[in-house]
Amino acid sequence: MEGKRRRRPVRRWQGYTLIELMLGLAVVATTLAWGVPSFGTFLRDAARTRGVNQFVQAVYVARSEAIKRNGVVSLCPSRNGATCSPSAQWTTGWLIFVNLDRDTPAARDTGEPLLRVYQPWDAGHITSNRSTLSFRPFGQMGVTATVTFCDDRGARAARAVIISQTGRPRVSSRSASGKALTCP
Repeated sequence: MEGKRRRRPVRRWQGYTLIELMLGLAVVATTLAWGVPSFGTFLRDAARTRGVNQFVQAVYVARSEAIKRNGVVSLCPSRNGATCSPSAQWTTGWLIFVNLDRDTPAARDTGEPLLRVYQPWDAGHITSNRSTLSFRPFGQMGVTATVTFCDDRGARAARAVIISQTGRPRVSSRSASGKALTCP
């Protein structure tokens, strides 16, 4: 064994070359450039959907409570979560209460039970053709209403909650008459 010399293994560098690093960085940058705008759209869509769904839920709660209580239940915008603010926008939040005196426009008076309070919708702007909504026990609201949710993308991304004469809500990307939605 004297004649055989033991070979030492050749040492190789562990790591990446500059070209490999640049290529990897280019792939990451391309993926981010493609994905980040889509993620922003996803977040805005999610915020709008959350606000619309909360409003639809409020309509269903008010409608069912009116039937259950055999009385008028109203939905109105509120700045403080305790009283109606008819001059306020729906964006400031809204509440549901039992409208014992059946006043129009609905105003929560002392002693009228507060059923639910909804927080402000900060993701955009809400417009409506009604300052308050009142639901009666026999299923008729009395008037139709359209509540439009808009964000910084404008009318192309707007959604409307259209409430029928019977108080049933539906969500649409068009107005009740089929026209394009408008945003302020």
